Amino acid sequence: MADSSFDIVSKVDRQEVDNALNQAAKEIQQRYDFKNVGASISWSGDAILMVANSAERVLAILDVLQGKLIKRGVSLKALDTGDGEPKPSGKEYRLSATLKEGLSGENAKKITKLVRDEGPKGVKTQITGDEVRVTSKSRDDLQAVITLLKGADLDFALQFTNYR
Repeated sequence: MADSSFDIVSKVDRQEVDNALNQAAKEIQQRYDFKNVGASISWSGDAILMVANSAERVLAILDVLQGKLIKRGVSLKALDTGDGEPKPSGKEYRLSATLKEGLSGENAKKITKLVRDEGPKGVKTQITGDEVRVTSKSRDDLQAVITLLKGADLDFALQFTNYR
C-alpha cells in the first residue's frame, strides 16, 4: 500500500483578513466611543495601521480587529503587533500589525522535532521550503500527528493541507 501524507503550512487567507479589516473599520466609524478621537484602521502596504488620539483607543481598535478575525476563522497567531504598545506620533498614537506567513526554518525544525519525539513511530517528516511534509503508511498515525500538533502550544498558526 502507498504511503499517505499531508503538508503542514502557515498561510493566511488575505481576503478574509481584508474582509475583517473592512468590518472593523465600519464598526469603528459607527461606534460612539470612537467619535471625534481620530480613530481609523487601514492597510499600510503589507501592514495594518491603527491610529487614534490615545493609546487606550488604539488598543480598543486592535481588540475590535481581533474579534473580527476570530469570527472569520483567521488565527490570531498570524497577527504580529511587535511589542503590542502603541507608539506616539505627534498628537496621535499608532500601532502597526503585520501578518506572519510561511514556516521559518526554525519553526519547521520545532515541528519535526515534536513529531519525532512525541508522534507515532513510523511517521516521517521532511522540510521543503516553508512547509513540512508528513508521511506514514497508516492514516491513523497521520491523524494522531494532526491531533498532537493542534494540542501543542506553538506560537505560530498551522494549517494542514494536501491530505492524501
